[in-house]
Amino acid sequence: MPLAAFPKCFLETICVERTMTPEDWIELAAAELDIDGLEFFINFTPVGDPDHMLALRNQAEGHGLTIPMMCCSPDFTKPEVEGRQEEIARQKKSIEATAFMGGKYCRVLSGQRRPEVTLEQGIRYAAECIKECIPHAEKHGVVLILENHYKDSFWIYPELAQKRDAFLTLLDAVGESPHFGVNYDPSNAVVAGDDPVELLEAVKHRVVTMHASDRYFEGGATFEDLKLMDAHPMQGYAGILKHGIIGQGMNDYDAIFSILAGVGFDGWVSIEDGQDPVVGMEHLKLSADFLRVKMAQHGLV
Repeated sequence: MPLAAFPKCFLETICVERTMTPEDWIELAAAELDIDGLEFFINFTPVGDPDHMLALRNQAEGHGLTIPMMCCSPDFTKPEVEGRQEEIARQKKSIEATAFMGGKYCRVLSGQRRPEVTLEQGIRYAAECIKECIPHAEKHGVVLILENHYKDSFWIYPELAQKRDAFLTLLDAVGESPHFGVNYDPSNAVVAGDDPVELLEAVKHRVVTMHASDRYFEGGATFEDLKLMDAHPMQGYAGILKHGIIGQGMNDYDAIFSILAGVGFDGWVSIEDGQDPVVGMEHLKLSADFLRVKMAQHGLV
């Protein structure tokens, strides 16, 4: 089972402050992490510059790394038809970029939990949009991966299909396809107030990739505090919610990997770790080391 890494702890420095480049991230990861690939983020992928994209791919491959996964955050719950069509067009470009970089897996989401859009409307909007993107994914040899998600770093509202029942409803509404599956994230289930093991049991036959992550609440905060903050939305994550070193948070990785091994899962696991760029690489290394050991214990190698 191959292991990738996603630079969660460096998104601000790469995408906003621009004091770090994708090239810097490739070099850091290649030098310091025991991994097989890099999950890219569409916001720092130079989609309009094929020469630059090819150079990044060649740089990664020169270090023996692939770029198997693309992290995207389509917002398919926009109430206006034109807005959803723009998101579909953007997602199709992300699919093309995924394939161009040598990847096979491109994330999709439902979209933001807007107060003016009901759950039923949002599920319908998102399912329609995803189904419209699947033929494009098939054309480019890409699998769309629906993540049980909390909130994009640059969104105002949390994910519409955040909770288990809504996520499963959306999954069923889209239906089955060789070019559509699940990107399972256990700590997002925890944040949603769901049991991550129960969610995995419900979707285990459709999981094609996984975000390995762990979470904790800072300063003794609770789920109730998070709900209050979500009720008064702000851009980005709630400050009390932190990504932590994998194996030191809320998730039972023995149970998770046992279930995945039981269904013959052999897809990519991507490390989504780190809140602070100052200790980002140190935490990523600890997470990678933990996952290598734990994966080997469960025969996921």
